[in-house]
Amino acid sequence: MLDSSSPSGPDVAATAALPATVYLIAVGAFALGMASYVTAGLMPMIASAFAVSVAMAAQLVTAFTLAYGLGSPLLVALLPARAQRCGLLIALGVFVLANGASALAPGFSSLLAWRAIAGIGAGVYLALGIAAAAGVSAPQQRGKAIGAIMGGMAGGTVLGVPLSLLLAQQLGWTAALWLVALLGALALAGLLWKLPALPAASSAPAIPLRRKLALLADGRVLAILLVSLLAAIASLGMYTFIAPLLAWSAQGAAMSSTPFLWAWGVGGIVGSVLVGPWADKVAAPKLTLFILALLALALCALPLAAGWSAWLMLAPIVLWGAAGWALQVPQNQQLLAVRARQGDGNLAIALNESALYLGSAIGAATGGVLLLLDWPMWLLGASAALVAAAALLLQSGLARRS
Repeated sequence: MLDSSSPSGPDVAATAALPATVYLIAVGAFALGMASYVTAGLMPMIASAFAVSVAMAAQLVTAFTLAYGLGSPLLVALLPARAQRCGLLIALGVFVLANGASALAPGFSSLLAWRAIAGIGAGVYLALGIAAAAGVSAPQQRGKAIGAIMGGMAGGTVLGVPLSLLLAQQLGWTAALWLVALLGALALAGLLWKLPALPAASSAPAIPLRRKLALLADGRVLAILLVSLLAAIASLGMYTFIAPLLAWSAQGAAMSSTPFLWAWGVGGIVGSVLVGPWADKVAAPKLTLFILALLALALCALPLAAGWSAWLMLAPIVLWGAAGWALQVPQNQQLLAVRARQGDGNLAIALNESALYLGSAIGAATGGVLLLLDWPMWLLGASAALVAAAALLLQSGLARRS
C-alpha cells in the first residue's frame, strides 16, 4: 500500500532531473551566447589582422545579427515538421563549421560571409533547441527546460565571452572562435548520441508554407511578439549605454564598466535558472506580467541610483539582467502553447528571437540619437522604463484574456 504522504504524479515530474538532452542543448546555447557577443570584443584585433577600420570590423556583428534575426525564421518556416531533429543537428553543425571557417578565413570578405552563415545556424538552432527541450521534457518541466536553455545562452555571454577574450589575448583572435567551435562540436556529438526522435514532430503531417505564415495573422502571436519587441527595446537597448550611464553617475566617471556588465550578466543567469520552476507553476501570461513589472521597476530605479552613487546601480542592474533574461521563458512558453495545434511553434519562437534582435537594434539606435540631441542620461533611463511600462500595459490585456 502506498504511503499517502509520498509525492507522486505531477509533483514528482516537476522535481525530477531534466533529461540529459536538455543540458546538451544548453551547452550548444552556451556556445551560441559566446558567438553572439565575442566578436564585439575581438574587433580591434580583427581590424588589425585584416588591415581594415574598426568601423568595418563592426560589420561582422551586423552580418551575424541580421542573418540570425532575418534568415533563421525563413529557414525554420521551410523546414518540414518531420525534420525537426535533423534540422537541429544540421543547424548546430553549420554553426560549428562556420565558426571554424571564420578562424581560417583568408580575407575579410570571407570572414564576413562565414559570420553571416554562423548567425543563420545559431538562430535556427536556438529556435529548434527551445522547442526540442520542451518536447523531450515532461509537461510539468517545460518551463524549467526552456529556462535551462536561456541560462546556457546567458552563461555563454557572461562567462564564455570573457574567457574567450582572455584566450584571444594570449593566442590570437582565432582562438576565441576555435573555442566556440569546440564547445558547439561537443554539444553536437552529445546530441547525435542522445537526441531522440521529437515526439510532436515524428507524427506531424506536412504543413504547407502558406499555413505556417498564417501565424502572422494570429493576433495573439503578434501581441506576444510585440511585448518581446518592446521589452528588448527597453532592456537590450539600454544595455548598450551602461558605460555612458556609469560615466554620468556620481563618483562613476573614473570607474570601469566591467563589474557592472558582469552584474547584469550574472543577474541574467540567476533569472534564467530561477524562472524555470516558476514557469511550470504560474500561468505564463501572469508570470510575464510580473517579470515586466520587475523590469520596469529596475530601469526606473537605475538613474535614481546613479544620481546617488555608482555602486548603488549594482542592485537595479542585477534585477534588470534577471528580468530581461527570465522574460523569454514564459514568452516562449506562450508561443508554443498558442501554436501547438497548428504545429508551427518553432517558427513562432524563431520570430520571437528576431523580435529581440530587432528590439535591441531599435533601442540602441534610438538611444544614440537621443544622446546626439543632448538628452541627459537620466532621461534615457527613464525612457527605457516607459517602454517597459508600455510592454507591461500590453501584457496586462493579454493576461486578462487568458
